[in-house]
Parts: sequence; C-alpha cells; structure tokens
Amino acid sequence: MIAVGLARALGLRGTIILACLLVLVVTCYGVAQDLGQVDPPAQAAPARKSAAGCRPKPTRAAVTDTPPSYLRRYCQAGARYRIPWPVLAAIGKVESDHGRVRLPGVRSGSNWAGACGPMQIGCVPHSKAGNAWARYGRGRPHDPAQAIPAAARYLVDHGARRDLDRALFAYNHSRAYVAKVKQLARRYARGGGRR
Repeated sequence: MIAVGLARALGLRGTIILACLLVLVVTCYGVAQDLGQVDPPAQAAPARKSAAGCRPKPTRAAVTDTPPSYLRRYCQAGARYRIPWPVLAAIGKVESDHGRVRLPGVRSGSNWAGACGPMQIGCVPHSKAGNAWARYGRGRPHDPAQAIPAAARYLVDHGARRDLDRALFAYNHSRAYVAKVKQLARRYARGGGRR
C-alpha cells in the first residue's frame, strides 16, 4: 500500500530513479561484502551449544567472536592434545580472525612468508615460515578441521605443556605476538587461558 502511494506521489520518472538508486545501493553493498569491506550485521542468538565441552568455559567474548564450528574445534583439539583451547582460539584470531580474513594463504595458496590456512602454519618448503605442515599437518592446511589440530600438535612438540611462551615464540618469532596471544586467551576463557 505504501509503495503504491509513494509511486503515485513521485510519478513515473521519480519511481524509476528511486528504483535505480535502490538497485545501485544493493549492488554496492554486495560488492563491498564480497571484498570483505563490510562486516555482516550482528545478530542476537541463543547460547551456542558448540562450547558445551570447553574447559574452562568460554567467556561471552569468545562465544561472540568465534564461529561455533571453530570454537568446537579449538575445544576438541585443546582437550585431545592437553593444551589450553583459549590459546588455540587466540592464535586463530590473530592469524586469520578464525578464517574470516580474506588475505592470501588463509583460504587457498600461501602468504608471502609461505604460511597457509586459518592457523597460518608454514606449508611451503624452503620459505620463511618453513614447512611445519609436512610434520604436523594431515590433509589440507586450509581446512580448519585439520589446521587447528596441526597447530595444537606443533605447540605440544615445542613444549607448550611446560613453557607456553617458548612454544608460542616458536610458532611466531615475536615477543609482541606471544603477549597478544596470551592476552586474547585470557579474554576468551573464564579463569584465564592456562590450566
């Protein structure tokens, strides 16, 4: 009813112009989404069941920030390899925003350093990042179901159970990186990110 009244008030020319503007706005928005320039709108959702098995329990920040499938995989890998899941989640956030960043190497190929997948594990022989995937990975490094456990295996092999800082530094040779991951891990779990 309102649309018909508006069309009459604007006349044929005004209605056509309004329709063209609407098509232009929708097209621009779609292009911006495809280029990763627009974040999807936040939606209120019921509590996610994917975090049910996480110990320690995820904070609201973790549940809000992390896709359910990723949160479930972080928790599973943390429990299986006996390392804090919030640390894995923090690495996933820093490296690729849990697979949402549209940069080279996250969804296909490798980045400039030779790292691949949502956990940005080295996957190119003789590259700056090395080829840790050959030792710790199974399957495709771009698949989070395989990349997250590979990151957990890498951390365990580099002493995460005894010295988390050392293992994180091995993952990315930067003290600032270690501090950022630990800060995010504390934000993601009730009681902090350590066991």
